[in-house]
Amino acid sequence: MNGPNLKKALDNLYERYDRREYLDPDPLVFLYDYPDVLDREIVGLISSSLAFGGVRQIMASVEKVLEPMGRSPRDFVTNTSQGRMSKLFEGFKHRWATSEDLVQMLTGVRSMIKGHGSLEKGFTAGMRDDDVDVIPAMTRFASEIVCVGSGAGVCLIPDPCRKSACKRLNLFLRWMVRSDNVDPGGWDGVPAGKLIIPLDTHMYRFASLLGMTGRKQANLATAREITAQFAEISPDDPVKYDFALTRLGIRRDDDRGELMARLGIKAAAK
Repeated sequence: MNGPNLKKALDNLYERYDRREYLDPDPLVFLYDYPDVLDREIVGLISSSLAFGGVRQIMASVEKVLEPMGRSPRDFVTNTSQGRMSKLFEGFKHRWATSEDLVQMLTGVRSMIKGHGSLEKGFTAGMRDDDVDVIPAMTRFASEIVCVGSGAGVCLIPDPCRKSACKRLNLFLRWMVRSDNVDPGGWDGVPAGKLIIPLDTHMYRFASLLGMTGRKQANLATAREITAQFAEISPDDPVKYDFALTRLGIRRDDDRGELMARLGIKAAAK
């Protein structure tokens, strides 16, 4: 399918799904409760870091973490000792992530905030003008948070050096950098054009069907390749269509078949 027709189909899909009514259940909903970006960025990192496993379990785990933090997660993180956090989150477990992992991550977050002023400033401190995408800055960001502790927390903050797609960190950046009816934004120092697609099984399947990748693994190289394809359609916002396309993977209605039929891909309608 040629570029203009694909762009038209994707733009129509975006216009249809760029609405909050299609969110629930999605951990992104937690960010809407925090108008202050200094709180929202912490909520975003927590919510995205726990975004693995069943969605109901994810929602419950995020709620358990946020509840003791009260109205200002920033105040909580910066003013609560590691020992106090350990007591508050004692017994917490989200699949293989333990309370120790959680507390170490929050301790790293506190260190970054105290060192840079915010998570955004901590992230942008690792950016260079000649970086083609956010991966170099993301690598430094993840390393700074994880290295504060004993290494616990690495399962919550993935390391791009390990070549995984880093879906959760890329999801966090999408939420914080983009601003539309779904993504709340708040970070102004990171160009949307340098974002990488949060590659999950739904996006990988659609990108493969659309001929955007022939790679057999959904790793970082694949995420970059798919992002480059989307950048040809939307150079300043290559992850624009992520939410809409992944809704098709999650929803079980005729939209998926209709879209792929328009694109001439019959296999996706099955």
